[in-house]
Amino acid sequence: MLKLNDIETCYGGIRALKGVSLTVAPGEIVALIGSNGAGKSTTLMSISGITPVRCGQILFDGLAIEKTPPEKIVAMGVCQAPEGRRIFPKLSVLENLEMGAFLRSDAAGIKKDLDYIYDLFPILHKRRHQPGGTLSGGEQQMLAISRALMARPKLLLLDEPSLGLSPIMTKLIFAMLARINRENATTLFLVEQNAAMALKLSHRAYVLENGVITLEGKAADLLHDENVKKAYLGI
Repeated sequence: MLKLNDIETCYGGIRALKGVSLTVAPGEIVALIGSNGAGKSTTLMSISGITPVRCGQILFDGLAIEKTPPEKIVAMGVCQAPEGRRIFPKLSVLENLEMGAFLRSDAAGIKKDLDYIYDLFPILHKRRHQPGGTLSGGEQQMLAISRALMARPKLLLLDEPSLGLSPIMTKLIFAMLARINRENATTLFLVEQNAAMALKLSHRAYVLENGVITLEGKAADLLHDENVKKAYLGI
């Protein structure tokens, strides 16, 4: 579904990504782990078209999208729940969710997806008329993920979904991500500093260090890799 071929992305004269190549197959959950500043978020922003790549190729469903505007990438079926949530704080929960469906015109489908969101996260139904900015951090993360889901993506990009959350809330969010993948066959590409949670959730994973992929393989294998354990799992 997604293929990156030797992607280079720069901020001024700084090369944030130095020839990143990876693949994500339909129905997979794939994690990208690494330390702060490794280039994880830049990878997602490059895929989304927000941060232009300097060279290399990004293929989605076989089509090159590295020069495609972000809104057209969303329309193709790629949507991102960004780091820091970035919900609309003054809009209600329901209005935030409706913004996720901005490019859609299928009223019945939107209603069905709203019902599904409320089943996934009942607290969002309870708070649907509250401004998004009044929600707790965990609830805002639920809203950010749900807003992205309202675009009905084939590929959902998730940037640090556990950031700032308690262990209990993190466990709940990750359980819902597994459910989304299982029930809807939505493909997930996950950037996450909580390496242990990410590897337990994912089918495959990549390790990014200083803009370069240094390890890749089955997530279960990387979970027990000595280098990964020492660098990212605190073992």
